[in-house]
Amino acid sequence: MGANELSMHLWRERELLEMLLFKLEEQELLLAAGRSRWIHFATREVEQVLERIRQEGLGRAVEVSGVAEEWGAPDDATLRQLIEHAPTDAWRDVFTEHLRAMTELTAEVAQRRDANEVHLRAAVRATQEAIAGLGIRTGEYDADGTVGPDDSSPRIVDTAL
Repeated sequence: MGANELSMHLWRERELLEMLLFKLEEQELLLAAGRSRWIHFATREVEQVLERIRQEGLGRAVEVSGVAEEWGAPDDATLRQLIEHAPTDAWRDVFTEHLRAMTELTAEVAQRRDANEVHLRAAVRATQEAIAGLGIRTGEYDADGTVGPDDSSPRIVDTAL
């Protein structure tokens, strides 16, 4: 365990964040092109990358703990705290660059995720409008999963999707 191993974990996390960004951009292109047939594959790939990021994060936490002990930082130190306790300027620069790159990638991922959410909401709205335009009464599902009676009784509608 040590700073080298921690740096390698951070490199792998950076690569996974880049992969996540790529998968989110793929998903966005599918959504923008109206290719909803493939969305479930893209979503599954995003979930797989997220799982790999979680696993790598666990390994990083173990390495951080070891480096924190070695450098006299708190046991639950953040990367920023490790930078403050770095014994040399070289390690301070290495970890500062990891922090900068990961912060930028995380911001890009959040931006892409938000853009995809907008596309998904638009797709749901378009689908609802298309079904409503057909004039077909769709009914509502009851607790048993069957289509319930189509009456005009009051309904509770969750508008926060």
